[in-house]
Amino acid sequence: MPTPSSSRSARLRAAIRDHTVVLPGAFNALTARAIERAGFEAVYLSGAALANSRLGVPDVGLTTLSEAADHAARCAAVTTIPLLSDADTGFGGPENAARTVEEFERAGLSGLHLEDQEFPKRCGHLTGKRLVPAEEFCEKIAAAAAARRDPDFLIIARTDARGVTSYDDAVARAHAYLKAGAEMIFPEALESRAELERFARDVPAPLLANMTEFGRTPYLTVAELAALGYRIVIFPVTLQRVAMQAVLEALEILKQHGTQRGLLERMQTRQELYDLLGYVPEGPKP
Repeated sequence: MPTPSSSRSARLRAAIRDHTVVLPGAFNALTARAIERAGFEAVYLSGAALANSRLGVPDVGLTTLSEAADHAARCAAVTTIPLLSDADTGFGGPENAARTVEEFERAGLSGLHLEDQEFPKRCGHLTGKRLVPAEEFCEKIAAAAAARRDPDFLIIARTDARGVTSYDDAVARAHAYLKAGAEMIFPEALESRAELERFARDVPAPLLANMTEFGRTPYLTVAELAALGYRIVIFPVTLQRVAMQAVLEALEILKQHGTQRGLLERMQTRQELYDLLGYVPEGPKP
């Protein structure tokens, strides 16, 4: 049975103190199961993957708190490892951010990150983003931190300043957010290994690195990021991108050939799916 959220949160904190934790992104409850089965310590829930996979829309702030909390609860219900979720801009002002923490804790999450973009937000690796004033975001972080019932629930502040104002502003905002109550900083869209390394020196706090694909940040390995001092590494949309490419290829084959026979070797078998689900079909006893 899944463990209580507080126990998961405590385990995530202990792991971060000890080493760099890798969080692949789940886009539904089945992939959350697969991440745990593969031996990872925690699961990441991407706001982009939620918008894309559940609503079929881009990551532009269209999802609601209810949808995000329901998604989180479904993933938590079928796993025992910690889950960390993207909470976009907190779905409103400070009071909304506080309620987001309450709902996410109730759903079984072990932490979240909030970002300092204006609503409606944009994908962190696109142009055209706009930031809220740092003081305004500090109020949101403080409200989120105060709303926790579980002291181990992790509050992470994401800053998108590097792609909007400047690197120096990202550093200044990070320090302000830590003073406001954030316990970890997520510097979005740093543009080189040198910047990742420099940020770790300029902000001596627990840091999260986003290894999303096709964005502004170069691909570093987990070992490289750990050596720079990053304590969490997320791969937010990797599984969805791989899965959707397989879907597109399968559709083309079905369209051309009118049969799935050529796809069988690429498929998860019925028994493999049952094993992942922990399902034993009823049948005649031997």
